[in-house]
Amino acid sequence: MKRPMAYITAAWGKNEFENTELAVKYCRKIYEAGFTPMCPLLFLPLYLNDEIPQEHKDGVDMARDMLRRSHVLVVCGDVVDENVKNDIAIAERLHITATTLEGILTVKGQGRDKNNG
Repeated sequence: MKRPMAYITAAWGKNEFENTELAVKYCRKIYEAGFTPMCPLLFLPLYLNDEIPQEHKDGVDMARDMLRRSHVLVVCGDVVDENVKNDIAIAERLHITATTLEGILTVKGQGRDKNNG
């Protein structure tokens, strides 16, 4: 079965280890909900140096391309910063549905029998 791609955005903090831990948790939940999670934070820093202006720009461009190819934008966490607002605006312009992680999980859970799961 083909899983639709879901682009994950969040207001990431300064601590890269906490960010990675959160991103993995978000991706797992999105995967369990039936989507293919796309979270640039988890892999772009592995080979791009954000301190180099061209590599920073390339990372932004690659992330935007991933968003364009996704079926849904999933906003995770309780904070909305400028990066999240930009992702939402791009999704809106491209007619890509934007929702929250809670929204995805709520809809996913509607078809479940309360006694079985």
